[in-house]
Amino acid sequence: MKNVTEAEFDAEVLKSDKPVLVDFWAEWCAPCRQVAPILEEIAKEHADKLTIVKLDVDAYPKIAGQYGVLQIPTLNVYKGGEVVKQIIGAKPKSMLLRELEGII
Repeated sequence: MKNVTEAEFDAEVLKSDKPVLVDFWAEWCAPCRQVAPILEEIAKEHADKLTIVKLDVDAYPKIAGQYGVLQIPTLNVYKGGEVVKQIIGAKPKSMLLRELEGII
């Protein structure tokens, strides 16, 4: 999974041809570290339908604020430059896949 910067956000996320899940996270966040390997698995299994990237909220607070990210992990799914789904908190793989039905 790629870490995106503020400078790359527009091109990598908003202008992507396929849906992009952005994992808003921070190094100190235990639930973020818990969900990371699950997102890695989903990224590999569904690479043809969904791109998953990470955005460090400590490094890029402006983007997090712009999208109303108040707690982490927050997973925003962007399609056509718009947020179409927001998942807050660490969840098991089965729940994440259920939340992503219709997207992947």
